[in-house]
Amino acid sequence: MPNAQAVLEMAGVVDAEGNWTGGVDFFVQTGDIIDRGDDTIKLYAFMDKLRGQAQTVGGTVLSHLGNHEWMNIIGDWRYVHASEIKTFGSVEARQRMISTGRIGKSWAANYTTTSRLPLHPSLGPPNTDYDPKVSSSLSHAAISFVHGGLAPAYPDLTPFPSRINELGHSLLRKLQSQRPPPPHPPNPYPGLPQTATTAEHRLYGGDGPLWYRGWALEPEEVVCARVDDVLQRTGTRRMIMGHTPDFQKIVSRCGGKIIIIDTGISHAYGGALSALSIEYTLTPAPELAADRSQRVWVEREVVKAVYADREVVLASDEQEVMGDFA
Repeated sequence: MPNAQAVLEMAGVVDAEGNWTGGVDFFVQTGDIIDRGDDTIKLYAFMDKLRGQAQTVGGTVLSHLGNHEWMNIIGDWRYVHASEIKTFGSVEARQRMISTGRIGKSWAANYTTTSRLPLHPSLGPPNTDYDPKVSSSLSHAAISFVHGGLAPAYPDLTPFPSRINELGHSLLRKLQSQRPPPPHPPNPYPGLPQTATTAEHRLYGGDGPLWYRGWALEPEEVVCARVDDVLQRTGTRRMIMGHTPDFQKIVSRCGGKIIIIDTGISHAYGGALSALSIEYTLTPAPELAADRSQRVWVEREVVKAVYADREVVLASDEQEVMGDFA
């Protein structure tokens, strides 16, 4: 909890009292809040508080389920410490909390598996599906967020992001509505419910969006040769993900098309405190128009890694675009 407060404060999301500042339009969290210490209940309550505060002033909190949230609702408690269970009261109380209780209800209502965040409101609100039939100079002015990664060969990538999120919501409903299995360990690994579909098994598989690490671990020439195809199909210009930590820094690959933001900020890891900042502007530029009928704009996007003692620019892109984006 102290590290969460510190990171969000240095990123301008919250003030010293932990309240929403109104200084950002969107705050995105990419999962794995659970299994990182004894502050589980406090951290989910913190996210819910910020979500409500943001909504009252026109801000948005986008929350994602990481592989550890899914592990816990499945009954895979390999990373759960006894001291954390005590904060819930008992194993049974913890099971209720993440299924039918406060945390589980928030997961079902407020958390998705992935997100597509348009950078300009003309593209629609967050999680508007990319429509390849719509032609616009801003059609790919959006960013994808996911915990693990969007694998090139993953067959349920489109329509993005609704297909993945529909599978996530369906599987979560099945897991939360069943009687919680005895936690593993010491009991046998329960696995997914018998009613889980093939697509739901793929969602939780090694090449699914919760576990895939290829963008982080494969050689630069391999990922840079594959990334544009995935960006094109998802209607995005960057992919941002967690899951694979670098304890020193946020990792940018292929000129900022791939950004891995996990730096192990939990005290369980002792990594660098960090956040990713994206500043986007679309400014009218009538002086650049060839005639009065043209609507010309200057689009600028600056992506920075924010640390406790410095900021590092990972990408700074500027271009002229034409269209009616009032």
